[in-house]
Amino acid sequence: MSLDLTGAAPVTLAPLDPAHLPVLRGLAPHPEQVQFSGSATTILADPRESVAFHVILSGGVPVGLFKTDSDYEDGRHFAEAGAWGLRGVMIDARAQGRGIGRAAFVALPSYLRRSHPGLRRIWLTVNCRNPAARRIYLRGGWIDDGVLYHGGSAGPQHVMRLELS
Repeated sequence: MSLDLTGAAPVTLAPLDPAHLPVLRGLAPHPEQVQFSGSATTILADPRESVAFHVILSGGVPVGLFKTDSDYEDGRHFAEAGAWGLRGVMIDARAQGRGIGRAAFVALPSYLRRSHPGLRRIWLTVNCRNPAARRIYLRGGWIDDGVLYHGGSAGPQHVMRLELS
């Protein structure tokens, strides 16, 4: 598979398929975004059993990825024990600016309900220096209660949640 984004294509979300790995390993955000999301290689290197990997596809071609984490609270005092989190959201630089992120986050609630039955709520943090990502999350139905998380490696982060029930 190669990355060809010459036309508008439907955006879908799917669990990671090993067949996606060769394309995913070649994806990268803009260099200034790596501090917020990581690269595809660093995201995929997460060895924790609590993490599940998911792919953002445009016309069936991987253009991004994210992971869900069933042990998100892990020292973050804004989420309840047993909370799930969304981590490592990354869209390839060549795919940005085409509405793919927005479409992915519109599709996310129904995708999460199917892929994680019984999940009522999921959390994420978005760096305060990344307002474009925050706007996409807000448009996707995420709620920002004004709480900041100060334990991030790249500075303060907005705490956001998505209600799924």
